[in-house]
Amino acid sequence: MRVIKEASVGLYKVTIYHWNNKYLLKFEDGLNELTYKISQLDITSEADVEVFLTDPEVLSKVDETFGKMNQTLDAYFSKI
Repeated sequence: MRVIKEASVGLYKVTIYHWNNKYLLKFEDGLNELTYKISQLDITSEADVEVFLTDPEVLSKVDETFGKMNQTLDAYFSKI
């Protein structure tokens, strides 16, 4: 697995990897991680991965997903 780039995007640390003909985009917010796998065949170059990190619609969905993940953790911890 090769690290292509590490960056801060909004509140998240993002690491981009290349592995097994896929790009892995790992978002971290401290407690949670969210990874998207993008086939190398679905994009034309590594630069296309950068577009994924700057698209407001994608970042909005990432925010929503992390929100749901935190709600799930809160629900779990409220029971113990």
